[in-house]
Amino acid sequence: MQGIGDWLEARLPGLLEETGVPAAAVAVVRGDEIVDAAAGTLSAATGVAATTDAIFQVGSITKVLTATLVQQLVGEGLVELDRPVRTWLPDLRLGDEAAAAAITVRQLLTHTAGFEGDVFTDTGKGDDCVERYVDLLADVPQLFAPGELWSYNNAGFCVLGRLVEVVRGAPYDACLRTHLLDPLGMTGAATDPYEAVLHRVAVGHVETASGAGLHPTATWALARSNAPAGSMLAMRARDLVAFARHHLAAPALAAMREPQVGLPDLGQGEAWGLGWELFRLAPTPIVGHDGNTIGQSAFLRLVPEHDLAVAVLTNGGPAKLLHRAVTGQVLRELAGVDLPAPPVAPATPKPPDPARYVGTYASGVGETVVSRDEQGRLWLDRTPLGVLAEIDEPPYRTELVAWRGDTLWPVEPEGGVHQPVAFLGDDGTGRAAYLHTGRADRRIR
Repeated sequence: MQGIGDWLEARLPGLLEETGVPAAAVAVVRGDEIVDAAAGTLSAATGVAATTDAIFQVGSITKVLTATLVQQLVGEGLVELDRPVRTWLPDLRLGDEAAAAAITVRQLLTHTAGFEGDVFTDTGKGDDCVERYVDLLADVPQLFAPGELWSYNNAGFCVLGRLVEVVRGAPYDACLRTHLLDPLGMTGAATDPYEAVLHRVAVGHVETASGAGLHPTATWALARSNAPAGSMLAMRARDLVAFARHHLAAPALAAMREPQVGLPDLGQGEAWGLGWELFRLAPTPIVGHDGNTIGQSAFLRLVPEHDLAVAVLTNGGPAKLLHRAVTGQVLRELAGVDLPAPPVAPATPKPPDPARYVGTYASGVGETVVSRDEQGRLWLDRTPLGVLAEIDEPPYRTELVAWRGDTLWPVEPEGGVHQPVAFLGDDGTGRAAYLHTGRADRRIR
C-alpha cells in the first residue's frame, strides 16, 4: 500500500493538470490499510487547496447507502424484498395505479420499477421533505411494466428513503447517520450544506457552453427531497472507502453484489445488483457506483476477491478520464486486474438505417431529437429541461454512426467520453420505442 500511496502523492497533481479537473481526493483501502491523497483547488473563486480532509459530494453513490439501509431492514425481518412496497407505504400513488400496487422493494433497488425516474421536485428543507416528495408522485408516468426493463431511477430511491423513514420512525438523514455514518466512523460525512460548511468543502465547477471553460457553480446542492437518491451527501474519500470496507467485511451484505438484472448494451456495466452496479462479472468481479451532482463527480470501485476498494472524488471537468487513470493504476498494482475497457469507436464509421431511430424522445429532464440530414447521416440533439436546464446543463449535439446492432456510437464526446446510446423496443410500427442512455426515454413523436 505504501507504493500506491507514494504514486498518488507524486502523480495526482500532474493528472489534474493533464485532464483539467480542478481538484480530486482519492482513498484506497485493502483489508485494514487505508491510504489517501488530494490535490488541486476546491473552488476557483476562493483558491482554497484540496486536502485529504476536504469533503466532496458523492452524488448517486448515496443510493448504495440507501440500499444498505434497506438491506439492514431485510436482515432484521422488517422488510421483504419481493413484497409490494405498498405493504409499508400504503398511500403510494403513481400515474399507473396497477403498477403502483405491484412494484416491489427489489424492483426499486434494481431500477426496474418502470416509472419516470428523473423527478427533482423541491419540497423544502424540513424533515418531512421526502414524505412530501413521495406524496407528489401521483402523476409520474409509467414508462414500462414493472420488471420489464432496466432504467436508472432516482425517484425510486426517494421512495426507498421514505420506506426507511416509515419503518425506522425517523427522518432519512437521521437514519443514515444513526445506522451507517456514525457506526462506521465516517466522521467527515455531511448530510446537508449546514453540516458541510463546517468542513473544508469542494465546490462544483461547470461549463455552461462549449469552449466557455469551467467556473464555480452558483448552486452547491440539489433539493433535500432527493437526498436518498444522492442530492446532498458529501464526505472525505477515506469516509467512502470506510463504507466500502464495511461491505467487503460483512457477509450479510454480500447478496447485494449478486446480479439481479442485465443492462442494455451501452458499453458500461454488465448487470445491476441490489444498489450496486456490476461493472464486470468474470473472471474477477468489479462492482461499484458513480455519482454526479452539480459539477462534482464521484467514483467507487470494489474488487471483493482482493478485499480492495478505491474512491475518486472530483469537482469538475472530464472526471471520468481522471478516474480511469487513477483507479486503473490502483487495480493493476494491488489486484493485478484492469478496469473493463471503455467502448471503442468503430474502425469504419457507417451511417445506420435511420428508419428505426428517427423521432423525438423525452423525459422530465430532457428532450432528444434524432433526425436524418440530406446526406443520410443521423444526428442526435438533446435539449436539457427542468432541473438540468436550471443548473445550466449545456445542450448536446452529435452525429450517430453504426456500432453494435441497435446501439449507436456518438461521434462527439460528452464530458470527455463517448457514451453509446441504445434504441430498444418497438412502438408497433417497427420504430424504436425507447432511446436508452442509462435512462429509457420514451418516443413521443
